[in-house]
Amino acid sequence: MSELKIRVEVAYALPEKQKILHLDVVPGTTVMDAVKMSGITELFPEIDLGNSKLGIFGKAVTKPDSQELREGDRVEIYRPLKIDPKQARLNRAKKK
Repeated sequence: MSELKIRVEVAYALPEKQKILHLDVVPGTTVMDAVKMSGITELFPEIDLGNSKLGIFGKAVTKPDSQELREGDRVEIYRPLKIDPKQARLNRAKKK
């Protein structure tokens, strides 16, 4: 008898290219495990897993090596910000 699996997604997006990969994983799989198993770093070699922030449905995960996934979770890999949002608002306000 095969082991029960749960369905999760791993997502990454650039302005010009996005990818969502679907995976069937065993219960107990962590956020980081799913990212590594997805092979997404082969599609986007610029992803630095050591420094990338990860989240589930827009909520940051503080411990991706121990946070276990649940059925239907979407793991998101976040790109670094080019500018601090507060600074961006200040810059827009100065232009007006």
